[in-house]
Parts: sequence; structure tokens; C-alpha cells
Amino acid sequence: MIESAVLWLLAVLAIPDVGLTAVFLISLLSATLLPGGSEPVVFAVIKANAALFWPVLAVATSGNTIGGAIGYWMGYGAQKIVPPQRDSRWFDWLFGWLQRFGPKVLLLSWLPVVGDPLCALAGWLRLPFWACVGYMALGKFLRYLLMSWALISVPDSFWRQLLQWL
Repeated sequence: MIESAVLWLLAVLAIPDVGLTAVFLISLLSATLLPGGSEPVVFAVIKANAALFWPVLAVATSGNTIGGAIGYWMGYGAQKIVPPQRDSRWFDWLFGWLQRFGPKVLLLSWLPVVGDPLCALAGWLRLPFWACVGYMALGKFLRYLLMSWALISVPDSFWRQLLQWL
């Protein structure tokens, strides 16, 4: 049922007139704890219309950052349900690490698998919200910029050969 709903949503968002809307929504959803990635959509829209390079990066970064902020607030609210146990060795290590680096850790919020939980963890540990959002946005923007630049700069023949090899 979820798969058919996602396929329907992707079909609706594939309409050319809503390219930036699709980028925003998919970027937002991919930054929550839901599985999925926004990179293919970002690249597809850029590849279809190179003039949209910067608007696509801005929209994708905004959506992905808002998704990370939602994760932050989910973690913030979860602390009321699961309060920190400061007598735990794991918690002491993690809290010390996050206290040492603070919101800067969220430069890594773009990473697959660990990025989304990292945003929630920042909220759970009550790191400063706006600093967290700023570092999330910077990390996510740099990821989209480097990924898009690499995909555009490298010839299509390389990617085709790579896909055949895989």
C-alpha cells in the first residue's frame, strides 16, 4: 500500500510544470526518517533544464533542511518520552562528543543512514536550534552542489559504463 502511494506521488510530481515542487517535496521527505534519496530528482531536473541549476539547488537545500528541522523537533519532543540517561556509558560518550563539536556535527546531516537520526539526536540533546539549522543547510547545500557538479562535469558515457559494470 505504501509503495503504491509513493509511486502515485512520484507520477504526479513528474509533471514537467512542477519540477521545483517535486524537488522540494522529495527533498523534504528524504530528510525525514522515511527511506529515500533526493539526489536522482535533483539531477534529473538539472539535466532536463540546466538553467534551473541554482534554483534547484536552493529548493532542494531548503526542502532537505526543513526535513532535518522536522527531525530535530521530533527528537526534541522524544526527550519527554525517553529522557537522557546520564549514567549510561554510551550516552556519556555521545553527549561528550556532541558537546565538544556542538551544532557543527550537523554538517554531516546529509550522510546516508546516520544523517537523519543525527538531526533527531541534536533535538533530543537540545542543541541550539538555529545553529543546528544553519549547519544542516550548509552541509546539505555543499552535498547537492558537489553531487550536481560531478554528475554534470563527468561525461554521460562514464556513467553508462559504470552502470553496466555494476
